[in-house]
Amino acid sequence: MYEIEKERFGTFLHQLRRERGMTQKELAQQLYVSDKAVSKWERGLSLPDVTLLLPLADCLGVSVTELLRGERNQTRELPVEEVEALVNASLRLSEGEQRARAQRRRRWQLAFVLCALAGLVQTVLLLTRGGYGWTDLEDTVILVELLSLLFGAYLCFGAKEQLPAYYDQNRISSYSDGPFRMNLPGVRFHNSNWPHILNAMRGWLLGALTLFPALWWGLRHLWPGLAGQGERFLALAAMLGMLLAATIVGKRYE
Repeated sequence: MYEIEKERFGTFLHQLRRERGMTQKELAQQLYVSDKAVSKWERGLSLPDVTLLLPLADCLGVSVTELLRGERNQTRELPVEEVEALVNASLRLSEGEQRARAQRRRRWQLAFVLCALAGLVQTVLLLTRGGYGWTDLEDTVILVELLSLLFGAYLCFGAKEQLPAYYDQNRISSYSDGPFRMNLPGVRFHNSNWPHILNAMRGWLLGALTLFPALWWGLRHLWPGLAGQGERFLALAAMLGMLLAATIVGKRYE
């Protein structure tokens, strides 16, 4: 079975980029990826997604087969068997990346279930053992828990792990998928920062699910004088903080 050698691929990529007089950042901009991704390719730590092979080869002035072999082709054409082996190897790269994405998604789904259970248990304890009634919790704890459950379930189970190609080719600061809508002014969505944006929002919402009931209880007991306005501010921060986290991460990896 033919396997693509990461180190050989990286060395050849580095050589071609230098010949073209491009920096890692300039090459990354042409491919709509981060310069960190290009650096990892050149150091043999990872390989580009199969969808990037053709545009990468075009940027460097070689064929995809030359790029995958890690050397320029000195003959007119390659044997059919070798071409097939290269194609199969590149397809395995794509399959491997898809499996890795699926595994990461399953980990987030498991984390969501555990955090949802933790939030539910705390809310039930506040209602049954804490001496609070439904009216005490409905505008804060229950509201935040329900919204976190709703958006968290979508982000962990329904959100797409990869954006359509037109996001990489245009400056788009909004995302919509069915009833879900999000707009982050000043942040350009593309496939370099989208996984980080997703993870930031997932992490924030799962944190809200797990920690908000305890924070609400602590505010009530430690600073009872702040109970009214403090609880509403805490609830607002819990929900809007997701957008702040997404904005910060989106700009960082933009």
